[in-house]
Amino acid sequence: MLQILIQGLLLSGLYALIAVGFTMIFSIGRVLNLSYGSSLMVGGYTYFYFSQTLGIPKLAGLAVAAVAGCLMGLLVFRLIVKTLEGSHVAIEISTLILAVVVQAAIVLLFGDSSKILLPIIPGVVWVSGAAVTYNILAAMLAGWAVLAGLHFYVRATHTGRAMSAVSMDLKGAAISGIEPDRINMITWGLSGALGAVAGVFFASYTQLSPSMWVAPLIISVAVVIVGGIGSIVGTLIVAHIIGFMEVIVTAWIAPELRGVFTMLLIICVLILRPQGLFGRAEL
Repeated sequence: MLQILIQGLLLSGLYALIAVGFTMIFSIGRVLNLSYGSSLMVGGYTYFYFSQTLGIPKLAGLAVAAVAGCLMGLLVFRLIVKTLEGSHVAIEISTLILAVVVQAAIVLLFGDSSKILLPIIPGVVWVSGAAVTYNILAAMLAGWAVLAGLHFYVRATHTGRAMSAVSMDLKGAAISGIEPDRINMITWGLSGALGAVAGVFFASYTQLSPSMWVAPLIISVAVVIVGGIGSIVGTLIVAHIIGFMEVIVTAWIAPELRGVFTMLLIICVLILRPQGLFGRAEL
């Protein structure tokens, strides 16, 4: 039981890190960025190329991956979201198509075989008989730190409060002098950077592959739907619910069914509480 608790905490922290960027976009833009998973894939492959192929220091490789994710987020906003503004369905379909295009580009550049991504922080520590890698521990701590930092940023800074205002009332925020486009640019860029960093940790936990964008996207959609639009607390709690349940299903039932619980959870919440566990009812 203690091992399940430890593994659940570690996996949940990683899931929180994965989902936070997607939550930001959904909160402010009210659209599903279905290319978000490809931001993680771009981050993972960028880190692989610069750190393991070119041999630059790992932290520098992580920074380059974050920049690549940020640029991708900004490009998606400028080329797709602004062009198709007002049509959420068209934006969501276009971002999904973009994810498939990015997957094809990855295959052309790196091949279709899976690759092993070396951990950012090597080493293992034993906790109550359970082997815990420093890398997954760092991912968990990073997930908690990002959510705590984002919570502080939204409440304590001018730009953060502007993000909150845009998420609640776009027209009201514009009337009060806030520039929605500027806030959206910041949000998409930050979301892409966070997604890329999460992609490096996720790929080092699993592996690099051209289809690795799918699982993080499903996790992110589940966290947003179940937690509720714009809820940082909801993101943290639901990431832990999903993480613990996947560990339990893997340990006690069958590893092949670990993703089934996530799908069933989405369906149940959509039927019983469409606004999510921590979302606002009017949304």
